[in-house]
Amino acid sequence: MKVLLLKDVYKLGRAGEVKKVADGYGRNYLLPQGLAVMATKGAMTQADRIGKTGEAERTRLNEELGSVAEVIAQLKLAFPVKAGETGKLYGSVTTGMIAEAIEAETGSPIDKRSIESEPIKTLGVHQAGVRLTIELIPEVTILVHREGEPAESAYQIEEEAEPTESFAELKEELAEEAEAEGEEAAKVERPTLAEELAAEERKAELEAEPDEG
Repeated sequence: MKVLLLKDVYKLGRAGEVKKVADGYGRNYLLPQGLAVMATKGAMTQADRIGKTGEAERTRLNEELGSVAEVIAQLKLAFPVKAGETGKLYGSVTTGMIAEAIEAETGSPIDKRSIESEPIKTLGVHQAGVRLTIELIPEVTILVHREGEPAESAYQIEEEAEPTESFAELKEELAEEAEAEGEEAAKVERPTLAEELAAEERKAELEAEPDEG
């Protein structure tokens, strides 16, 4: 179905634009939420006006939230958690937790649906986008560290992870080299089909020769 966007919709388009969307997405979300209308001829006559209104609103929000975006980009949110020896959390740091922490630091309400992150399940330093407007998406730094340890320990976990990855890559590389060497050795040691047939013929000839003794 084709719809005319009444408001900016992230990853879809801006107010005043016509977009083709899945029927379910349009009927169950865009239309009920007042984000779009069916792109009928009557609605299309308003597209230009809707686009200009949307642009003005977008500019206003970008200016209004610009200072908030700057604060968010400088934030380092610390989450003390319980985790196993491998660094995997017993729970997870959710978008709701991140939104609440940002709101506590900035005083600005943040919808958890505007946090661009999967639930965080490992110790370390993570980044998450915070969608304030369709154009304004600052990234916040998230430090996930063990309970009882300083927040800065999250950086140490990141540093320790690098040699582990390098060792894994080296191990895989050595295994590939060993396999290649084995294949080359097999090619050298194993006789060709023609050589095997010639050997069989020679054996048959020797067996057919009379015994001189």
